[in-house]
Amino acid sequence: MRRRELVALLGGTLASWPLAARAQQGGRVHRAGVLLPAPPSDSEYPTLLKAFVQGLQDLGWIDGRNLKVDVRWAGAGVEAVHKEAAELAALAPDVILAAGSASTGPLLQVTRTIPVVFTVVPDPVAAGFVQNLARPGGNATGFASFEYGIGGKWLELLREVASGVTRVGVARDPAITAGAGQWSAIQDASPTFGLEVSPINLHDVPDLERAVAAFARSGSGGLIAPPVGSPCVFGT
Repeated sequence: MRRRELVALLGGTLASWPLAARAQQGGRVHRAGVLLPAPPSDSEYPTLLKAFVQGLQDLGWIDGRNLKVDVRWAGAGVEAVHKEAAELAALAPDVILAAGSASTGPLLQVTRTIPVVFTVVPDPVAAGFVQNLARPGGNATGFASFEYGIGGKWLELLREVASGVTRVGVARDPAITAGAGQWSAIQDASPTFGLEVSPINLHDVPDLERAVAAFARSGSGGLIAPPVGSPCVFGT
């Protein structure tokens, strides 16, 4: 999924530029920025970047001919990401591809005019990157990791695998904006399945262990753990 996003998202944005505008600009070389929150030695991003550049080429945008791709690697921590974001925005590219929340947030702090296309962001609304999913507004758009309504599907799956469940705990860290939309979706869907849902707030592994053990003691409970990656559901 990440490969398809990196290949298609920015390529689709560039390909959507009006043909008339391209003709009027003649031989102008367009500029695209890429901000990656990892070092060049990363095991995954170099391969994805290569596929992305190839995807642009397949769409007629060839780096070094009618397009210049400026790539910034920021694998030395938060300060490095902010520094590279500022330098990339200063180049005034036509559009910037941001990989994940770690890149998107810093970019939107330094520019509200350059179009930013993000990938794999857990909750772009709660993070403040877009106004809402239907009409993002501002200068950012892209792909979220999950559609919020999947929270209701998690409840449905939980009832299917553990029909005796009446209470559902949702493991989450309230200090992290990612997942706020999913939590709301779970709350909204719970009456449909006759389930009582409550947050299990946690900050680290010991918190999780204590909270799950306490929740399990009451019986008839199920747990939904929606991390940034794949969610897991199980009954207690």
